[in-house]
Amino acid sequence: MASPERSLRLVRIVALALMLLPIHTLPLLASEQVVKPVVESSVEKVEPQQKSVVKKLIGIATYYAKKFHGRETTSGERYHPEKLTAAHQSLPLGTKVLVRNLANDKEVTVVINDRCRKKSFPFIDLSRAAARKLGFFGEGKAKVAIIPLTEGES
Repeated sequence: MASPERSLRLVRIVALALMLLPIHTLPLLASEQVVKPVVESSVEKVEPQQKSVVKKLIGIATYYAKKFHGRETTSGERYHPEKLTAAHQSLPLGTKVLVRNLANDKEVTVVINDRCRKKSFPFIDLSRAAARKLGFFGEGKAKVAIIPLTEGES
């Protein structure tokens, strides 16, 4: 049988853990209250959620790994490497974006249909077809200009 001192220590640890549990789960409780909007399955049918005020960003572009083929994106569409789509951390879903490779001036227009992890610098994750058109497929990443297009420019 455990000594009374060990039992008291165990009780204190359990009590402390129970007090910290509500604080630790606050972000989880906040995310449960967010209602996700229903999004159409086709990229062409997705309307932009808001107007973008960004004119041009200079950042880094990468492309999706093979393992993401067929996985569901944030918009609900399945990722296909031969479609001209991209993931961005903050641009509205459905936004058409002109991406220009600054090394060779090749351009491609893609549709934002997914989210990528937050970065401290401008970042876009392209489909493999878009990376091929920009000329950096196989290199892994490239410095690009990211230019959101308005409905009249698309």
